[in-house]
Amino acid sequence: MNQALEILRKVFGYDAFRHRQEAIVRTVIEGGDALVLMPTGGGKSLCYQIPALVREGTGVVVSPLIALMQDQVEALRQLGIRAAFLNSTLDAQTVRETEQALLSGGLDLLYVAPERLLGERTLGLLSRSRIALFAIDEAHCVSQWGHDFRPEYRRLSVLHQRFPGVPRLALTATADRRTRAEIAEQLDLADAAWFVNSFDRPNIRYIVSDGASPRDRLWRFLEREHPRDAGIVYCLSRKRVEEVAEWLSRKGRVALPYHAGLPDRLRAHHQARFLREEGVIVVATIAFGMGIDKPDVRFVAHLNLPRSIEAYYQETGRAGRDGLPADAWMAYGLQDVITLRQMIQESEADESHKRITHQKLEAMLGLCELTSCRRQALLAYFDERLEEPCGNCDNCLAPPETWDGTEAARKALSCVWRTGQRFGVTYVVDVLLGKKHERIVANRHHRLSTFGIGADLGAGEWRAIFRQLLAGGWLATDSEGHGTLRLTEKARPLLRGEVTLPLRRPAKGQGRSRGGVRRGSPAESLPEADRPLFEALRARRLELAREQGVPPYVIFHDQTLVEMVVHRPATLLEMEQVPGVGETKLARYGRAFLEVIERFEG
Repeated sequence: MNQALEILRKVFGYDAFRHRQEAIVRTVIEGGDALVLMPTGGGKSLCYQIPALVREGTGVVVSPLIALMQDQVEALRQLGIRAAFLNSTLDAQTVRETEQALLSGGLDLLYVAPERLLGERTLGLLSRSRIALFAIDEAHCVSQWGHDFRPEYRRLSVLHQRFPGVPRLALTATADRRTRAEIAEQLDLADAAWFVNSFDRPNIRYIVSDGASPRDRLWRFLEREHPRDAGIVYCLSRKRVEEVAEWLSRKGRVALPYHAGLPDRLRAHHQARFLREEGVIVVATIAFGMGIDKPDVRFVAHLNLPRSIEAYYQETGRAGRDGLPADAWMAYGLQDVITLRQMIQESEADESHKRITHQKLEAMLGLCELTSCRRQALLAYFDERLEEPCGNCDNCLAPPETWDGTEAARKALSCVWRTGQRFGVTYVVDVLLGKKHERIVANRHHRLSTFGIGADLGAGEWRAIFRQLLAGGWLATDSEGHGTLRLTEKARPLLRGEVTLPLRRPAKGQGRSRGGVRRGSPAESLPEADRPLFEALRARRLELAREQGVPPYVIFHDQTLVEMVVHRPATLLEMEQVPGVGETKLARYGRAFLEVIERFEG
């Protein structure tokens, strides 16, 4: 392990391993297999990069992320590591050169997509090469129950058969117990050591915002908390992605759409701008984000309810990879519940798959309607216990009000029943409010006993009640996809007055009280007198990044710049002691950043 520690210090610029990295690295260096579950930003890549540099031969990294391989490889080359990739974007000459480098032992790390790896030509090439290890990244893609299922991942068990003496790591940032078991089974990792790190991302603040006008609520959040920061906004449909990106652009933000319906070249261009420029917002469907290695994403926002807690955890995990404060913000409304349930019902999946998908959605709904610590519930889903409330989610920072909603819920359920379980939320709310419009009169529902009995509450309050009744399983929507409401068996004891029902009161205004104090940029973690130096270091980094055509974080992370401000190195020897500055980067960039510091010190 002495050699591994020396590489950690000299190449990567860190004094010590974090969490369980050391145990994982030791296992692989000694030739063992490993299944690694580690949150985004927890340092998964070091778990195979360092063993690949210690062991003889080339480390082969299997990744589905073709569009990101070039940046991943460039980041390693900046560290002095001999890295390359093989995928469909390369011309024939580059492919030949890369293959020759592999055969001659001239590569430390080779990134390859699973479909390319599984081709007989590539397998033959690898069998004639010295292979240090196989790292299977994004291993949750093997699970048919997961949100990123990729069939070709299931064929990767061939690596065990073709290369029995080569250690294999399967790595993922998110997997519940079912998915973990499936990874081990499908990848033939029966004898692998399991390393399950904490799923907690303490630097991320979780906020769920309910109510009307989600776009307006998003804008208030961005204006107040992240006026110049880079972030991701997720939407459920391509149409909404386009609308929100255009709307944010009109508001003055640099906002780029990303979804599967855009031309490949435009998607790649938008992704490159997000990685290379500062302050860019990507508005995307779930087609965007896996493997995005941008460390300074300060927020991830959802304008629609995610389909599962796994999806929510992985998508929000793209924020704050540098360990600095970040936000996971979500707008959640009644229509999301109805739409997602309809999508499940209308899918071509078999009944068992639909049932599991429904269960995952119910867990997500439960997280949204929670009145206690969200982080405790999120971690509990992954079988992890957090002893105390986190103090860094909306429910901890501004505990929501609850009220006895039993009588209101009985009125709502009764009205659904008396209108024949044939109408959606908007219609039933109108009956409760006593609105005598043409359709209600035509259906003679103005004569029902429930007509007007809800006039003491507003339409928004009734929608919040119906949302909670749907989320809690007292109501369901029809399976034909028309959004009509029907009572479930669970509603009976409530209607009979046998149980009481506390409900969450809608937050008024969704102002700062629901999110706590303003988070701001990394500079705001520094004393005000130090912030100009931080911004000057960022400006120098951006100049160098543009000269070299790489994302700024490939040169140094924001966290490393913060450390430079704190330590104020005056010599190259002192600069080498700053966390995140390794030998190669010191030689390449040390003087440029020292000059900036000297100007401020002088």
